[in-house]
Amino acid sequence: MAYSAPTKCSVCGSELQITRLTCPNCSSEITGTFAPCRYCSLDEKQKLFLDTFLKCRGNIKEVERTLSVSYPTVKNMLEDLLAALFPQDPPAPALPDTQEVLDLLEQKKITAQEAARLLSGK
Repeated sequence: MAYSAPTKCSVCGSELQITRLTCPNCSSEITGTFAPCRYCSLDEKQKLFLDTFLKCRGNIKEVERTLSVSYPTVKNMLEDLLAALFPQDPPAPALPDTQEVLDLLEQKKITAQEAARLLSGK
């Protein structure tokens, strides 16, 4: 039985790097730094859900039956899986309110060029 490769350092918790690949047939070895598979960092529960979801071809009712869980549980598991696979970028800073920019310009706290830049969102 093959075990899943660890993805985190057992000492400090940092992400581990893949640095060596070995051919089981001829024992050739390749060393370097390799990017890990996106799915390798999933925990066992997430992998089971992903396998089930794919086998059920994304049919949530079928996933419910297969895993014996409720619809909300399936939706939560899907959200957790998506968050693990596609972490969201930090939200973009909010654009300043137009009136606020005009007030700053009127109070001579910013220049016309700065006001134009703020209002254009650049």
